[in-house]
Amino acid sequence: MNRLLLTVTEAAEALAISRAKLYQLIASGAVASVRIDGARRVPVAALTDYIARLAAKEAA
Repeated sequence: MNRLLLTVTEAAEALAISRAKLYQLIASGAVASVRIDGARRVPVAALTDYIARLAAKEAA
């Protein structure tokens, strides 16, 4: 079964950015995240959506 949620570190690695930059993106609302028992998790779908928005902006 594929994982649906990633840690912030895993999500940052997947995007090839720093954890600090990902926290900035989360704080700005550019990347969605959830909290589970105090732990921040990033849905894989949120990363896919973010990349799609970046690609659409580049194409425009």
